[in-house]
Amino acid sequence: MLPVLDPWQACAAAADVSLAARASDEALRRRRESRLASLFSAAAAGSALYRRVFAGRDPAGARLEELPIAHKKALMRGFKSWVADPALDLGSLRGFVADRANIAEPWLGRYMVWESSGSTGEPGIFVQDAAAMAVYDALEAMRRPVLRPLQRWLDPWGLTERVAFVGATGGHFASTVSVERLRRLQPGLADRLRSFSFLQPIDALVAQLNAFRPTVLATYPSAAVLLAQERRSGRLTVSLQEIWTGGEGFSRTRRAFVRKAFECPVANSYGASEFLSLAFECSLGVLHLNSDWAILEPVDAHGVAVPPGRPGTTTLLTNLANHVQPLIRYDLGDRVTLLASRCACGSRLPAIEVEGRDDDTLVFRGARGAPPVKIVPLAVSTVLEEEAGLFDFQLVQQGPGELLLQTGRSGAETQAALEKASRMLRDFLAAQGAGGVRVQCRVGESGCCGRSGKAKRVVSSLR
Repeated sequence: MLPVLDPWQACAAAADVSLAARASDEALRRRRESRLASLFSAAAAGSALYRRVFAGRDPAGARLEELPIAHKKALMRGFKSWVADPALDLGSLRGFVADRANIAEPWLGRYMVWESSGSTGEPGIFVQDAAAMAVYDALEAMRRPVLRPLQRWLDPWGLTERVAFVGATGGHFASTVSVERLRRLQPGLADRLRSFSFLQPIDALVAQLNAFRPTVLATYPSAAVLLAQERRSGRLTVSLQEIWTGGEGFSRTRRAFVRKAFECPVANSYGASEFLSLAFECSLGVLHLNSDWAILEPVDAHGVAVPPGRPGTTTLLTNLANHVQPLIRYDLGDRVTLLASRCACGSRLPAIEVEGRDDDTLVFRGARGAPPVKIVPLAVSTVLEEEAGLFDFQLVQQGPGELLLQTGRSGAETQAALEKASRMLRDFLAAQGAGGVRVQCRVGESGCCGRSGKAKRVVSSLR
């Protein structure tokens, strides 16, 4: 059976997304308001949970900020009352995604299903109907930046491209399902679009990529860095023309390392299992939120909105495309900043900055009875990357003053690099007030990943 696709809805969504890219602020506002009212009405009509939320108020006139914040754990616990189709049964869906053979198969003939990795401690099941898939498809097709304009003009259909997706291929994750769905919908792509697991040994992955000879690579930033190291060593011999990344934070240093290693442009995007295509980069490398179809609210620890220019403690997502599984003020877990100024590229879509949710904050004893010292993971990554030149690592806090710094690479050179990085890390921590921290180094240990295979690079075992 073919994956979910409604040609009429797909064409309508593509036309709308194309027009909205050039729409005025007022036109974008009207789109959001109309779609939000439609979502509220659909949720109140089809979801028992939201019938209770909207009890006593008119859904069409409700204000978003007055509605309660939704959390994944509670929603999954009350799945039956949350979804708007009574045929959606959580037990049956979990059985469905447990079988890899079902990847990109339509559930009940009308839904695409994928699961989240559970990086926040609670794996989720997300169901998309044809209308939602039409929106995601349109955003993917119409909003991605053109990295090679001449190539797009000479080959508008990408007939000469060979695309390799490197990710976690053994589960029903959104990216994996999306790639397989595209292969099934367009059989001509089957030989030119392939998925490769990055949970296999790096030597095997490199051999497979060398045999496939891709021109375009799509993967996570952490995997792109590892493959860039293989490219610099001469083991990976592919000649890429574009690299697409997403799913993790991507620092300027890491991006420059990848771009230099492969000598091709790199573009990052922002998406989630809860909304596949939240933001794409413009020609200036700035992420722009697809605000005509998704609303993001950065909020503080108390759920109060923070002003533009300041990151929230977390971010609330309202998905305007999915009416079958309403996501309204859903706690996404990411730290997002809505930039106060308009991007110089001219786009009226809001510019955002994203700090992912994967890594942990480290907490150390303060000197001589001083308060505990907290170190954010971004600071640790910056020291190890930009000052020590170490990219492939995982740092694990094993005790109040004990760290394990490990890498999947091996050899005397790698050991020396780890020792240098550990010295710089100790100096940095001491300057922050966390003196006397012991750092153990270990080579040949790649560390743990989430179920999706995304690398978690700064981990606290004290949480």
